[in-house]
Amino acid sequence: MWRHGGMDIEIKSAAQIEMMRAAGLVVARTLRAVAGAVSPGISTADLDALAEREIRGAGATPSFKGYHDYPATICTSVNEEIVHGIPSPQRRLREGDIISVDCGAIVDGWHGDAAVTVGVGSISDENARLLQACETALWLGLAQAQAGRRLGDISHAVEASVRGAGPYGVVEEYTGHGIGSAMHMDPPVPNYGRAGRGLRLALGMALAIEPMVMLGGEETVLLEDGWTVITADGSWAAHFEHTVAITPDGPWVLTAEDGGAAGLARHAVPDT
Repeated sequence: MWRHGGMDIEIKSAAQIEMMRAAGLVVARTLRAVAGAVSPGISTADLDALAEREIRGAGATPSFKGYHDYPATICTSVNEEIVHGIPSPQRRLREGDIISVDCGAIVDGWHGDAAVTVGVGSISDENARLLQACETALWLGLAQAQAGRRLGDISHAVEASVRGAGPYGVVEEYTGHGIGSAMHMDPPVPNYGRAGRGLRLALGMALAIEPMVMLGGEETVLLEDGWTVITADGSWAAHFEHTVAITPDGPWVLTAEDGGAAGLARHAVPDT
């Protein structure tokens, strides 16, 4: 551990990052399977069961199930639900919905965490643009995950991308996080901030970067189930997330099957 500003920052060895990669690949493949199953009429409980089969079938353990008594393997957040929606057999998807699926897996004590938002059948152009804005912001944040840069460089890249894409709301109450031997670790990774500020990024750090973007305002509401977070104004929201390790070769997106090569190539950041 590296102590910095009251935070305990876990620095991983190359071998430990390889274990995180194993967990990340389980998450990537699970999300691919779940996203492929999204269709009108399927329940979010059906998607959760599929995710658990995929994770356990790979010899991994779901990160979320039982975490602070969370009852499911994945989070399924539909339409105005931003994050932490609980799967239910009663919640059946409809044509035109959007659903965010958040997934975590553990391999030999090491965690991977990622999320994707997908449309159910055909979705509106407005919602398609929302998803694109959120995913682009994620990749621009990931591209900043380089040794010597600052945590604020990630936060600023995410926020600037979202603000430049349209009049979207950016969630401030919920952030990304450090990850490794636990799912949630220091440092928090806000989706807004100033470049050149905050913790200096170092080799061996791993972060979960996760923009949450709304069509409307930035106010959120926590429902009575104690988990589901919705937009206060009922506007729809998107959530994308990847786990990234800071390596001598640059960002390694552990939860992308190609290591992030394609996404990072599209959003390359010039050396400074």
